[in-house]
This record gives sequence, structure tokens and C-alpha cells, in this order.
Amino acid sequence: MMKRVYVTGLSCISAQPTFGAGLDTEWRFQPECNVLETIHPVYKSFLPAAALRRMSKVIRMGVTSANAALADAGVSMPDAIIIGTGMGCGEDSDKFLEAIVANGEEMLTPTAFIQSTHNTVGAQVAVGIGCKGYNLTYVNGAVSFESALLDAQMTIAEGNAHTILTGGIDELTKHSADLFRHSGLIKLGGDYTEVLHSKSGGTVFGEGAAFAVLSDSPGKSPYAEVADVWMTAVLQPQAVAGAVSDFLTANGLTPADIDAVVLGIDGDVQYDGYYSQTATDLFAETPQVYYKHLCGEFNTAQAFGFWAACHMLHTNEIPPVMVINHLPQRELNHILLYNQYNGIDHSLILLKACRNTP
Repeated sequence: MMKRVYVTGLSCISAQPTFGAGLDTEWRFQPECNVLETIHPVYKSFLPAAALRRMSKVIRMGVTSANAALADAGVSMPDAIIIGTGMGCGEDSDKFLEAIVANGEEMLTPTAFIQSTHNTVGAQVAVGIGCKGYNLTYVNGAVSFESALLDAQMTIAEGNAHTILTGGIDELTKHSADLFRHSGLIKLGGDYTEVLHSKSGGTVFGEGAAFAVLSDSPGKSPYAEVADVWMTAVLQPQAVAGAVSDFLTANGLTPADIDAVVLGIDGDVQYDGYYSQTATDLFAETPQVYYKHLCGEFNTAQAFGFWAACHMLHTNEIPPVMVINHLPQRELNHILLYNQYNGIDHSLILLKACRNTP
């Protein structure tokens, strides 16, 4: 029998005051922004000054959030580190490429190149704590975090590890933002906070880092249980309801058993129909939740949704700012997360409450 997998530690750095906090914080909107600014902690309180000077934004976010999740779980040394990122270390990549052009491909300093690889955050976390276990970074588009989560879940469930640090992290650089605006991925005008009833293409972008410690032991106060993770590359809008139903059936559940569904609605009128059709077909009587108006869209934004859903199960509360359909809230025992990006990279994550876990 495979072991159950529990979330015992969490941490998140985002465009909201989430670091060191839960859902009972003062959320803020940035109505004039099409790129949400991250609220960074005072990194010098968590990282040595000498190391901090050599770290780009994504490394600072990742290492700080990862260490905070370990501290929250009371774990000093995980058996493995598994991370997902869609864009990797973009700031260091930009610096190195700019230096190549500026210096005529001569006299290049290696630091930016060394730290530009996608697995830099996982490596920096491991070096910092001395972890020599399994260390892998998934770069798999908008299911990068889900890929890492699935690997971590299976590794623990099969008995190959007891505790695993996993998470999703992405940064948005000025160069990337300019490209995304030019290609229409970022909204160019209008009410940027009007996510639910958007009439325009593109999204409000963001960045962030969200980490979780997964364990085969619930500990004293687990946040949630990771029941199942599912992904597929391509899915037609009319096929989503069937895929969700099959996923729930495989877990012995029906749509009526889901106490809240967390949807990755991002305000892109071209693709949010995936969510509205699924909500209408399967979850019309279920409390519906959204979150990308708070953190922005990016490849691993689902990690923010996962962080929020775990807190919801732990506290048995849904923040009003995340509610879509304002139905009476049930006792939260099962939460389903559904995400896709530009019509591809569909994922489902099923979480269970652990309030009665011994």
C-alpha cells in the first residue's frame, strides 16, 4: 500500500503580503498595473550579505521561501528537493547575453552564466543546507510546478523518501515583459483588475515563489493531504468536464464531493471559457474560487493557488476576495484545482483536509 502524502510546511512570496503569513492578511490590488509587483521580504534578515550580493531576484525569492517552508515544517534536512520553473533565472540570462554583446564576446565574468541555468534555485537551496539527496528541476511550461509536485508525491508514496521540499518559482524581467506585451500575452489597456468579466485578450502578469514540504507523516498540524495530480498537454474546452469527471471517479469522488473548486481564471477572454464551461457543467452548486487577480499570471502561478488551497483546508475558510459565486461555504474536506494556460498545459490537483488526522 502506497503511503499518504501530507503538506507539513508552506511559504510564499508573491504580489500579496503572503511571506510569513496565511490568508488572513490585507490583500491589495494594483489597478493601474499590467505587471504586478512582488512584495519582497527584507532578504538580509534571511541570507548572508556576501551571498546576497551575488543572487538575482529569482534566487533570493526561491532560497528564502524554500528555507521558510522547511522552518515551518520543522525540517532541517529534506530527503529531496524538487522544483518547477517555467522561465528559470531570466535576469541572469539577460545579464550574460547583454555582456556578450557589450564586450564583443570577450572578458566575460562567469557568475551570471553559472547562475542562469534553470536548476540554480534548487542547487542554491541544497548547497545552503547541505542536502545531497535527489535534486531535480522541472521546466515544463505551465505545468512545471505540477510536474515537480507529482514527482514528489510519487517518490514519497512509493516509500523512496520521507520528506521532500517542492515548489514553483518564476521571475519576470523587463526584457521578458516587453516581449510578452509585444506578443499580446500581457494586457495593453483597460481595467486590469476586471478578471472575471474581461472582454480583452492577454493577462496581468506576475511572479513569485511558493514552496511546500511534503511528508509521509502528518506531524502535529498538517495543512492538507495531496491526494492526486494529473496533467495533459492539449484538451478541447468541451472535453474538460469529462476529464475532470474521470479524474474524480478514479479517486472515488463525484463533482458533488468537491467542497471548493479553485480555477486559474486570468482574464484572457480567449481561454477563460475553459473555466466557465467546466464550472457550469460540473460545479454550478459548488463554491468557486480564483486567485490570479492577486498574484498575476506566470508559468508556476498554480503554486500560489496550491499554497492558498492548503491554507483554506487548514483554516476551513475561503477569503471573500477569492470567491466567485458567493454560495454558502461548506465544511472544506476536498478542494480541486484546475489550471490551463493559453489552451494548453491543463492540470488538476486534488487536496484533502487533515483536520482529524491523528
